Amino acid sequence: MPSLKTLRNRINSVKSTQKITSAMKMVAAAKLRRAQAQAEASRPYAKRMGDMMSALAAGEAANPNAPALLVGNGRDKIHLLLAITADRGLAGAFNGNIAKHVRIQAKELEAQGKVVKIFTLGRKGNDSLRRDLEGKIVGTKNFVGKKLIDFADAQAIAQTIITLFRDEKFDVCTLIFNRFHSVMTQTVTETPLIPAAAPTANDNAGPEENYEVEPDDGTLLERLLPRNLAVQIYAALLENSAGFYASQMTAMDSATRNAGDMIKQLSLTYNRARQANITKELIEIISGAEAV
Repeated sequence: MPSLKTLRNRINSVKSTQKITSAMKMVAAAKLRRAQAQAEASRPYAKRMGDMMSALAAGEAANPNAPALLVGNGRDKIHLLLAITADRGLAGAFNGNIAKHVRIQAKELEAQGKVVKIFTLGRKGNDSLRRDLEGKIVGTKNFVGKKLIDFADAQAIAQTIITLFRDEKFDVCTLIFNRFHSVMTQTVTETPLIPAAAPTANDNAGPEENYEVEPDDGTLLERLLPRNLAVQIYAALLENSAGFYASQMTAMDSATRNAGDMIKQLSLTYNRARQANITKELIEIISGAEAV
């Protein structure tokens, strides 16, 4: 059995850890409220923009002069996986789920004879994936030290992706991130970026409408397509941020509870050991007195 001093030191150590996890839980809860509000505010705009791009892609599919950013370049040999994780850990399986999904997706694509490239957004994803997929990582960006991710960051990332596409570094780009649903639930989600996602049967398609566009369709799409990429990336970054704080708050709450249980168990062991020592000393005193 450990000595009383060892048990006291361990109890104090666990109490210190409990204070840290409790503080982290409160900080994560405070940041979650703002992150959740931002993510929910971005959803209608991002969804409407995505639906519009899907409709345009379906209508322009047979047009040989359609923008490549909208309908693709006609090839699907090289796939770029744009994986979003957090820059920090202590959030349960939040970052690990994205890394695991990327590995599975890369393996499936390679089994189909595709070439896989990976672009990571977030330090934890890059650290995890480069252990076994370093040769496939073509770019990385993190937001360490940045308090708030703004739309300009998403625009810079979108421009990097567009440059890679125009340089024929990939044919298809897929965005992978954690979508925030609730404090307890964040799901790994895939969103096609290039080409735009095809409309599904669940889309609420309204009656076909004809618009007069000025100055022309090409000029409009030239500005609209890069913005759509930035909007989808920004919305995913906000969803990921909200999911991270929710996952971290849950993990720290669980760690705080576990620390409390450990303190109770260690305190019980300490009291038993202390009582055993007292009993042993009393027996020695009584035995000595009887010997005299």
